[in-house]
Amino acid sequence: MADQLSYLFCTRTSKDLAENIAQHYGKELGKINFQEFSDGEFEPVLDESVRGGRVFLIGSTFPPADNLLELLLMIDAAKRASAKSITVVIPYFGLARQDRKDKPRAPIGAKLVANLLTAAGATRIMTMDLHADQIQGFFEIPVDHLYASSIFVDYIRALNLDNLTIASPDMGGAKRAKNYAGHLGAEVVIAYKERKKANVIEEMFLIGDVEGKNVILIDDMIDTAGTLCKAADILMEKGAKSVRAMATHGVLSGKAYENIENSKLLEVIVTDSIPVKNNLSTKIKVLSCAPLFADVMTMVHEHQSISSKFII
Repeated sequence: MADQLSYLFCTRTSKDLAENIAQHYGKELGKINFQEFSDGEFEPVLDESVRGGRVFLIGSTFPPADNLLELLLMIDAAKRASAKSITVVIPYFGLARQDRKDKPRAPIGAKLVANLLTAAGATRIMTMDLHADQIQGFFEIPVDHLYASSIFVDYIRALNLDNLTIASPDMGGAKRAKNYAGHLGAEVVIAYKERKKANVIEEMFLIGDVEGKNVILIDDMIDTAGTLCKAADILMEKGAKSVRAMATHGVLSGKAYENIENSKLLEVIVTDSIPVKNNLSTKIKVLSCAPLFADVMTMVHEHQSISSKFII
């Protein structure tokens, strides 16, 4: 059993998801007073005592950078309020694409964020589908890395599709696609893409056969949706019966909604790790990750094993 009280707080842009998590967790969100200055500066103040308790701070760190700063200030506030432990729940871990130095004089943004979170006072990180698994190694504190596969696999099975094939939209996602296919007893195909610059695809080739298959593209995030839409076009050209896409994080920037709506994708399924304007496209379906986070938060607070939540 838990030996201390728990408290839940959230950043402003993750409030809808946090309220859903709190409902499944069985506890109301704590109140935060935000003082805003005319120049844009803001100060979050925890409106209840957290002394000696376990604090869960919920907030995805998608742009703008104010979302990350707000979370860091809340961590600092909890630390200075004498919280015994501070678990930072980050459904979408921003800057995760900057996980290595792949060109001269480039920053490693994911490592910088890890340092900032730790320096602010976080004692544990809980996140989902990092863009690169090795980001866990950037932290010197425990990291619970959850997978949306526990949500998506059940949805795929409920579709009851014949001739199911799992596809990766790029070589980097091949391992993820293989793991999904293993759980679903499906085949795997891979789309190989070449880029000249970010978000712009030069060429794409398909490795594998999709003739007469119901294909599901699996990825960790959808940004402009250019890769997914291009992959869907190629899959349909190669004889696929239908193409769906599943991605944990619906970043959906630029012309993403327009690209998806005009694509050959039958539907696009994402989680609510980032707020999604699903009214802008009839093809987008949002599955909530709140029950997953609430369950793991409960297990962590009660010192139980969370290994049952790691499907992939």
